[in-house]
Amino acid sequence: MTRVTPFYTRLAQILISIICLFYIAIIGRTLLAPLIFALLFSLLLLPFTVFLENKLRLPRWASSLIALLSLILAIVSIMTILGSQLTALAQDWPAFKQQVLTGTEDLQKWISMRFHVDSDQQMSYINDSTEKALNTGTTLLGHTLLSVSSVLLFLLFTFLYTFFILLHRRLLLRFIVSLFSEEQSIVVYDVVNQIQYIVKKYIAGLFLQMIIVTGLSVAAFTILGIKYGFLLGLITGIFNLIPYIGILTALLLAILITFATSTSSHILFVMAAILVIHLIDSNYIMPKIVGSKVKINTLIALIGLVLGEMIWGITGMFLSIPVIAIIKVIFDRVDGLKPWGMVLGDDDSHPDSKPAIQEFEEDEKNKANPVSN
Repeated sequence: MTRVTPFYTRLAQILISIICLFYIAIIGRTLLAPLIFALLFSLLLLPFTVFLENKLRLPRWASSLIALLSLILAIVSIMTILGSQLTALAQDWPAFKQQVLTGTEDLQKWISMRFHVDSDQQMSYINDSTEKALNTGTTLLGHTLLSVSSVLLFLLFTFLYTFFILLHRRLLLRFIVSLFSEEQSIVVYDVVNQIQYIVKKYIAGLFLQMIIVTGLSVAAFTILGIKYGFLLGLITGIFNLIPYIGILTALLLAILITFATSTSSHILFVMAAILVIHLIDSNYIMPKIVGSKVKINTLIALIGLVLGEMIWGITGMFLSIPVIAIIKVIFDRVDGLKPWGMVLGDDDSHPDSKPAIQEFEEDEKNKANPVSN
């Protein structure tokens, strides 16, 4: 007679497993964060490496290295353009300070009239705050230098992991398949194929979305006559990669830079332009370009962003959506986990009725027998 596990026991097992996974993610951030980024980059670069190996007959190490160098070149190009724009902005630092002083004086007059706090009391409070800030300046500088070195180290390990995942991808696939029985091998291959397809489409779509949003933003800011319109457009496109929260951050940065370099009327135009571009992006660009077979509902996406920020900060926010998409692919194809995959998806989303491995086999048969088509 089969013994049925009570619901509260299964619930306790699930909760304990989730707590353990989050604890492992927190303590293993140094290893897991660059490893997950490397996995996503590897899946994105895999078609390029296969092309180099099949068409140009390059060895696997050479194709993996060329693909990695192409990725590094793309990232360096974006960072170079952004750095050159920030350097130009730094040259206007005196004007920025003067604008801030003018705005501060107007704010002091408004506070004095509204709350009856004279300028001397306000300046006393500002001087106290400035003194405290100067006392912690050395500490902040040390943290900044440490952050820069951490980012460089993070990128180094990410690129190394990407190269070795591409180099040993067949070994890793055989290892994953060998963990399961032969009867489940078709499901495993199906899951791997779907993950590769979804991640490739998702990341490629994100880059295309970033380019389109950047182009629209640069065009709008140029038409409005906003100084550093290219920089603001690039910031809007990059931060837009973070769902929901990114556009608010880009809006705040755009307002600050516009406030320092333009008039108050331009601030309203910048706000209106970014909001219109966000509406176009969320209602047309995102569903058409970034959308894939796996749909994630907005509630789960928002929860994933919050959890990602709690665990890994900004890195976790970037990784939350693709990780949830990968988890949903696995849940949709494991019988005991299908309800969890259902709750991750949209109301109108459902797993493919036909496994990807079956579609692949049918495509191969159609190619072999073109007459029957």
